[in-house]
Amino acid sequence: MRDQSSTTRTEPEVDWAIFIPSVIIVLVCALPLMIFPEESAVFLIDSRKSIMSNFLWLYLSIGMAAVIFCLWLAFGRYAHVKLGAPDEPPEYSDIHWVAMMFTAAIGAGVIAWGFAEPIYYLQTPPMGIEVGSSKSFEWAHMYPLFHWGVIGWAIYAVPAVPIAYMLYVKRYTTMRISSACDGALPKTGRSQIKTTIDIFIVLGVVGGVATSLGLGVPLLSAMIATLFDVPDSMMIKMAVLVFWTALFGASVYRGLKSGIKVLADINIALAVIAIVFVLIAGPGMFILDLTVNSLGLMFSNFITMGTWTDPIDNGSFPEDWTGFYWAWWLAYTGMIGLFFARISRGRTIRQVVLGVIGWGCLGTWLFMAVMGGYSLYLESTGTLAVKEILSTQGMSFVNALVINSLPFGKFTLAMFTILSIIFYATSIDSGAYVLASICAKNLPSTAEPRRWSRLVWAGLLAIITASVLQSGALDMVMSVTVLSSIPIIPIMILLCISLVRWLNEDFGAIVRKREMALSVDELDIKP
Repeated sequence: MRDQSSTTRTEPEVDWAIFIPSVIIVLVCALPLMIFPEESAVFLIDSRKSIMSNFLWLYLSIGMAAVIFCLWLAFGRYAHVKLGAPDEPPEYSDIHWVAMMFTAAIGAGVIAWGFAEPIYYLQTPPMGIEVGSSKSFEWAHMYPLFHWGVIGWAIYAVPAVPIAYMLYVKRYTTMRISSACDGALPKTGRSQIKTTIDIFIVLGVVGGVATSLGLGVPLLSAMIATLFDVPDSMMIKMAVLVFWTALFGASVYRGLKSGIKVLADINIALAVIAIVFVLIAGPGMFILDLTVNSLGLMFSNFITMGTWTDPIDNGSFPEDWTGFYWAWWLAYTGMIGLFFARISRGRTIRQVVLGVIGWGCLGTWLFMAVMGGYSLYLESTGTLAVKEILSTQGMSFVNALVINSLPFGKFTLAMFTILSIIFYATSIDSGAYVLASICAKNLPSTAEPRRWSRLVWAGLLAIITASVLQSGALDMVMSVTVLSSIPIIPIMILLCISLVRWLNEDFGAIVRKREMALSVDELDIKP
């Protein structure tokens, strides 16, 4: 007989076996960063270089494998499996689904990197391209589209499908990635393995979010300093972090539909306005020509770039950039996979995979192409010494000063500042929501984790970010992501195996391939 207390419970419980170890590990990692920032930075940077030197081949292989697996999901025999009941419509409309998906997954990262990333590639071009050549400008514009394109979004789509399958087909009353691995886990010791998986996922999410905030806080601080003509300082950075924590804490406290969805809708509207404004106010024809050229370059060199390890010259470009980006996408898969799965009820596997990759790429390509194209135009025409700004003042001031160079400079910078604030709030409150979900038990897909747990994780994300900011070094911020991505790789493999086994068990007989042939009578046999 079913326990009545379990059916009348209105709020899920906190799973202390996951919550407490995760909080302790996060705090243990944060304290050395705050007390010994220089030593910690050196350790993290050296660790990152060691990992990329020895395992770049693995990260690139994982990226290409994710694309292949997504192609099989979208066009294979199980493409039309519905993630929900047979007559169940999608829980969210296409517009709301895309808005939440894009803003939660990317946030203001496109602003932080959009204007500056091509300038980095001008300084150290890939593939042995000559510095300062026309070709270096073309590849500098194209490479961000590659790094923010198909492979990255495929990495996000891979975990989203098995988690959604677990929630809406298997009807699990949990929001944990470990449960989506059940199909691949042995029965002996399964509980302990799942707890370990969840703790690793929590650490991956924290590392990915800390990297995003570690880039975002200096970005917004530089914007504010430029806007009000005041020196940038650690005090401004901490004030920004406190304000952000309060903002996304309030949003995540309100929940998924009343908080995160509203911010996501505002975000998309502002992002579209920003893209259109830069195209109209800036060199629109130049940007459009450059974008079409970059898309052609990217697709014609897609496999080459996706597998380029530079084994003979041993240049650092693949390790510093492509390897880092795949690690960043991987570190975020715990958060994004759960979040995408949570909002994808009622859609088919094909709709989820093609929606994630298609709409995701469209959004990032538009933003990166327009913003990066404008930076390259300023540099190529000598209107603004963008490379010099990057070398002397850093990445954050590239964004602030490039935006300030647009028409209505201060007003435009103020609008981008607001966009950045909301973009990051949407991304980080999604992270706090997912972290609280992982640390909850008896959490059905229609319920939300306890509010105090969401607020605790919002605060912990702020603490780890404050620790990361102590070093002030971009290399150190990027290193946090690489280290936190390592345990995600085997978890991704377990998710794929589990999904395939579940699909074969549940639908294998239904969609079994049948031989097709014409009978002798139907053949038009000519003498």
